[in-house]
Amino acid sequence: MPIPADPTVVHPMPGQPRLVLLKPLITSPLIEAGEFSYYDDPDDPTAFETRNVLYHYGPEKLVIGKFCALGEGVRFIMNGANHRMDGPSTFPFPIMGGSWADHFGLITGLAGRGDTVVGHDVWFGYRSMVMPGVRIGHGAIIASGSVVVDDVPDYGIVGGNPARLIRRRYSDADIDRLLAVAWWDWPLQDITDHVRTIMSGSIDDLENAAPAPMRQHVGIESS
Repeated sequence: MPIPADPTVVHPMPGQPRLVLLKPLITSPLIEAGEFSYYDDPDDPTAFETRNVLYHYGPEKLVIGKFCALGEGVRFIMNGANHRMDGPSTFPFPIMGGSWADHFGLITGLAGRGDTVVGHDVWFGYRSMVMPGVRIGHGAIIASGSVVVDDVPDYGIVGGNPARLIRRRYSDADIDRLLAVAWWDWPLQDITDHVRTIMSGSIDDLENAAPAPMRQHVGIESS
C-alpha cells in the first residue's frame, strides 16, 4: 500500500530547509493553514507569520486552505495597513504617542473587508501580493508579481497590478464537477492511492477514483 506523506513535519523535503509546511509552523490564532500547504523561501521561511503576513493587528483572520503552494516572497497585506482617506491627511497621528494617542479611535474604527480567505489547491507565484479581505477560490493560480485586490473565482488565473482575470482553467460545468468531487477532502490514504490521477488525470478519472462516500455525495454511479 502506498505510504502517505506526513502533514505534521515542518520541513518535508530532506536537505531543503527553504521549504516549510505552514500548518505545523503557525502559532498565531489569527492565521489558519490546511494540511500540506507550503511556503518556499531561501532566506527564512519559518518566519512566515511575521515576514509574509503584514500589518496583522487583528481581528481579521488569514485562512489558507489545503494543498496550496506559496512561492518565494508571497505577501498578505492585512487590514492594519489601512489609513484614513476621508480627511486632509492620511498620517496615523495616534500611533506616535503623547496626547495624539487620545485619538486612537480614529484609526481603530476603520472599516475593513473582513477575513482574507484562500481556497484549496491555490498556486501563488513569486512575489505575488494579496490585499486585505480578498477571497481566492479553489484551484486558482496567481501569477508572479501580481497584486490581488479583488476576489478570484474558482480555477481562475489572474495576473498583473492590479490583478485581472486572464482566463479560467476549466469550463463552468467542469468546475462544478471539480468542486463536487473535492479531492482535497478525501482521506489521506485515498489521495495517496490516486496521486497520479489527481496530478494528471481527467475529471472523469478523478470522479471514478473518488472514495465511495464522495461518489455517493456527488451522485456518481459505482461501477
